[in-house]
Amino acid sequence: MAVDWSERGYHAQRWAARGALAAAALAVATPLVYGGLRGLLLLASGVAGLGLSAAAVWWTLTLRGPLRWVSALVAVCVPAGLLALFAVTLFWALLVSLALWGLAVWSGRYALRGTGGGQAHVRERRLPPPRKPVLIMNPRSGGGKVGRFRLREKAERLGARVVLLGPGGQHDVTELARAAVADGADLLGAAGGDGTQALVAAVAAEHDIPFLVISAGTRNHFALDLGLDRGNPAACLDALTDGVELRVDLGFAGDQPFVNNASFGAYAAIVQSPAYRDDKIGTSLEMLPDLLTGQQGPRLVARAGDTTLTAPQAVLVSNNPYRTGDPFGLGRRERLDSAVLGVLGVRLEGAVGAAGLLLHPDPSGLTVLTAPEVLIEADVDRIEAGVDGEAMVLPAPVRCRIAPGALRVRVPRRRPGVAPAPPRLDWRRLRKLAATVGRTAAPSRRHRPLHSASSGTGPPAGPREGTRPGGPRSGDQ
Repeated sequence: MAVDWSERGYHAQRWAARGALAAAALAVATPLVYGGLRGLLLLASGVAGLGLSAAAVWWTLTLRGPLRWVSALVAVCVPAGLLALFAVTLFWALLVSLALWGLAVWSGRYALRGTGGGQAHVRERRLPPPRKPVLIMNPRSGGGKVGRFRLREKAERLGARVVLLGPGGQHDVTELARAAVADGADLLGAAGGDGTQALVAAVAAEHDIPFLVISAGTRNHFALDLGLDRGNPAACLDALTDGVELRVDLGFAGDQPFVNNASFGAYAAIVQSPAYRDDKIGTSLEMLPDLLTGQQGPRLVARAGDTTLTAPQAVLVSNNPYRTGDPFGLGRRERLDSAVLGVLGVRLEGAVGAAGLLLHPDPSGLTVLTAPEVLIEADVDRIEAGVDGEAMVLPAPVRCRIAPGALRVRVPRRRPGVAPAPPRLDWRRLRKLAATVGRTAAPSRRHRPLHSASSGTGPPAGPREGTRPGGPRSGDQ
C-alpha cells in the first residue's frame, strides 16, 4: 500500500509545533518553580537590568566627561552582575531552561519550515564565455588581496584584460569602465570593495553587458549575498570560463549607484570627518553626543510610500531588504531581485527610547519596511551620505530608487551559495498548527503569502526557474 509521505510530514510538523510550545512553557516555568518567589523576583530584576543597561548605553553615547564613563561602567557591570546572580541562584534551573529554549527554537523552526511559501528562486542563464572581458582591480583593497591572490596574473591567463588602479586614490573608475566598453569590452569586472563594485556595475548595467564580481575588498557584502567565495577571490574568476548569469537589482541614491546600501544621519556624518580613518572609535565618541541629540547635523525626513519618518538619527536604505527575523543572519539579504529597497530607520528619544528598543517587541523607535523609492529630505541644501562605505555629500533632497533586474551578474557555476534563512518563529502560527487535525495543517499551494513590510521581504515576483542568487547549495556540489 502506498505511503502518504506528505501526510506524514504534516503530522510531524504538528507534533513539532506542540513540542515547541511545551518546551517554551517549561523553559519559563523551570526557573520560577525552582526558585519560587525568588525566581520571580530575579526574572523581574533581569528585565529591569536589561532596560537599565540599554539606557546606560544611550548615556554613554550622548554624554561627555565623567558621566560618560560612569554610564559605560553601568552598561557593562549590570548585565555581568545579573548573569552572575542568575548563575549562583538558579544554576541548574538556568541550564535546563536554556536547553529547553534551544529545543523550543529548533522544534518551532522545524514545524514552520515549508509552511511559508518556500525559498525564492532566480533564473540562471548559461551563456558562452566572454570574448573580450575587462577587469578593473584596486590593488589596495582588502589589505592587498589583488597581489596576495595573484588575481592579475590569473585573470590574464584566462584571457581578460586587467586595468590596475595606481597609487594615490584619485581615479575616475566610471570613466575607466566606459572607456573599456568603448574599446569593445563584452564583460566588465571589478576587484575591490562595494564602492568600486557599484561604479563599474552601473556602467555594465547602462550598456547591458555582464558584470563580474571579484571579492577582493574588506567585507564584500554584495559578493556574500551573491553566494561567492569571499575567502578566495581567485575562485570568482572561474566565471570567465564556467559561469552563469543572474539578473539582479541595482540601487541609486540620486545619481550614485549602490550594490549594498546608502546611509544617512549619524554614521554618514561621522565618516565625513578626516579624523575618522585614523581614529574611528575616538571620532565617533566625540561626534555622537551632538548628532544623536540633534544639536549637530541636518534634520532629516524620510518618506517611503505612506510612511514618513521625521527627525531620525539614522536611515539605512539597502538594495533589497536585509534579514530581520534571524539574529545570526543580520546584514544578509535573502534576495537581490525583489525589486524593492529595504528601509531601516532609527529615531530614539532619550534613554527611555533606547530601553524600549531592547525590551519592546515592536519598538516605536525602529522602522523597518520596504519600498521601491525613498525620498530623503533635509533642512539644508546638501546631505551627507555613506554610499557603499564611501563618504559623499549629495544635493538635497536625495531620491533613492531601485532599478529592477538592471544588472546582469556573471558568477561561477559552482560557488558556496547563500544559506537559506530559517523560518521566523511565529508563536501564533505555531499555536494554530499545533491545534490542527489531519490534513487541515497542510499549507495551500494555491495561495501565496502576502507581502509584509515587517518581515523585510519583497512582494512575490512570480514563478521563477533555476536556483537562488547564491546558487546551488553546498550539498548539491
